[in-house]
Formats: sequence, C-alpha cells, structure tokens
Amino acid sequence: MSVGRYPVGIIGGGAWGTALAAVMAQIHDGVLLWAREEDVVRSVNVQHENTLFLPGMPLSPKIAATPDLTHMANCDALLIVTPAQHVRATLSALPDTQAPMILCAKGIEADTQMLVSDVAAHMRPQNPLAVLSGPTFAHEVAAGKPTAVTLATASPALGSALMRSIATPSFRPYWSDDVVGAEIGGSVKNVLAIACGVVDGAGLGLNARAALIARGFAEMQRYGLARGAKAETLAGLSGLGDLVLTCSSENSRNFSLGRGLGQGRTAQNLLADRKTVAEGAFTAPVLLKSATSLSVEMPIVSAVCALLAGTATVEAVVTELLARPLKSESW
Repeated sequence: MSVGRYPVGIIGGGAWGTALAAVMAQIHDGVLLWAREEDVVRSVNVQHENTLFLPGMPLSPKIAATPDLTHMANCDALLIVTPAQHVRATLSALPDTQAPMILCAKGIEADTQMLVSDVAAHMRPQNPLAVLSGPTFAHEVAAGKPTAVTLATASPALGSALMRSIATPSFRPYWSDDVVGAEIGGSVKNVLAIACGVVDGAGLGLNARAALIARGFAEMQRYGLARGAKAETLAGLSGLGDLVLTCSSENSRNFSLGRGLGQGRTAQNLLADRKTVAEGAFTAPVLLKSATSLSVEMPIVSAVCALLAGTATVEAVVTELLARPLKSESW
C-alpha cells in the first residue's frame, strides 16, 4: 500500500476511533485510520463502513484504513484511540514522528498507576501532547449529533491550533490547561458507570442511581484533587458531563457490564463475551490501589472492585454501603 501525506491519522479502529475519523473527514481532505483487524481495514476501504465495530454507519471515502503502523509517519497530527492498557506498546511501535498527539484513551495504566498523558510524555517526549475527553457515544458522534468535549493541553497555543483542526459545526472542543483533571474524570467515570449498571441490573431504582452518581462524583473530586486536578475541570465536560452520560445509558460499555453483574452474571463471563473493551474493569483495581496510597476514601470504587473480583455479592456490597456511618454531605 502506497501512502501519501495525510492531515490526520487515527490510531485505533474501534467504534470511537472510527467515529473520530468520520468527524475529521468532514474538515480534512484525507484521514488515515490504523486498525489491527484485517476485517476492519477491508470493510473501511471497500465498503466505506466499519462493519465490525460501527455497523450501519456510512463513512466518507476520504477515510483510508491501513494495518501498517509505520504509515502513521505520513500524518501531520495523530489521535491515539487505543485502549489505555495498550497505549505504551502502541507508542513504542510508532515510527519516528514529531506530530502532535491527541490522547483519546480513558484509563490508568495498571502496572504503573500512570495517567495516559504521563505514559505518552515518557515514551514520546518529542511530541506535543493533548488529551481529548468528554461525554461521547461513538455512534452519535459519527452521525453528526451535537457533541462537546474537553481538549486539555498545557500550551494555550497548541490548544488553540488543535481546536481549530478538530472542530466542526457539531463537534465542539473546549480548551483546558488541566490535563490531569481531564484524564481523572474520564478514568473514574468508567468505574462509576459499572456501579450504576449494577444498580440498574439489580433493580434498585432510580433514586439509588441518582444517589450513586452524586456520591460517586464526590469520590471523583476527592481523588482528582489529591492528584492535582482542578475542581472546575472535574465539574465540567470531562468529569461530571461524562459521568452523567455513561451512568445513564446501556449504550455505555461500562454500564452494560455493571448491569450484567447486577443481574448475577460473573465478570469473567461478561468480559469474555465482549469484542469491545469496558475500560472501567481494568481501571477499577488500579484506581483503588492509587487512591489507597493517597489515603483517599472511595467506597463505591472499592465495591466495584469486589464485584469484579467475585469476592462479594451485589447484596453484600449494597448492605455495606448502606451501613456506612451517618455524616455530613461533603467531598
């Protein structure tokens, strides 16, 4: 495959990477999408559709797919959309390039407790870095429905340039200088979405779900502030906004995983059935470990970890949460 120059490259051919490719194709002459799966590459190039991960969504012929990561050296900017636990390996395999990178994965690296931006800064110090996070369902983004996201980078000049390069009439980025806050919100909400799914699956009611979202947000605030995030970032699109979305719909992979747990299925069976990644299942134990090291109390995250590990039943964790000491409402 001969590859020319592309304004934008998307690394990750899942639903979210494909949706971002669809957005970028609205404003750029060409988009190069890297996918590991040959079926995805073939269907995007031949049928102009990602039949495996985003079926039924027509794609612009301006999107070209490749299975060869070295082709990404021909892109002026890169969006990294591989799952958080694979970002290090992906960046290690990338060819030499100084293109700015927008990190779109949401999670904390299991082995190191590092945020994705920290991993990227360590692996690719020569590349300008930004983080994209916010309330986004891939199928809605690909369909052009109104979406607002946080684009976080320490450099206002870089943030301004990248916002202009990714904004469309229906896809609106807001710049923030709080990279840590944008990442914390995107990571913690995945775990809390599992908890909300459990509430739904167990039939505990909407009152319980609303209470869990509110108290889960308090846990997000405590942890985020302990890691240097800004409270206003956590209350924005990449924090509270993303939390509300993923805790309220079965379209969320993490919510649907929790729903299965609430119905009595095991995490092992639920995760084995999935072709897409429920990132919160990998984030939960490392998040709890990190919170414990910072002396941050996260009882809902702890309950999710117990359910994922199979060391407690839904009834037991609900009983334990309801039996916590009465106290003032606070972060």
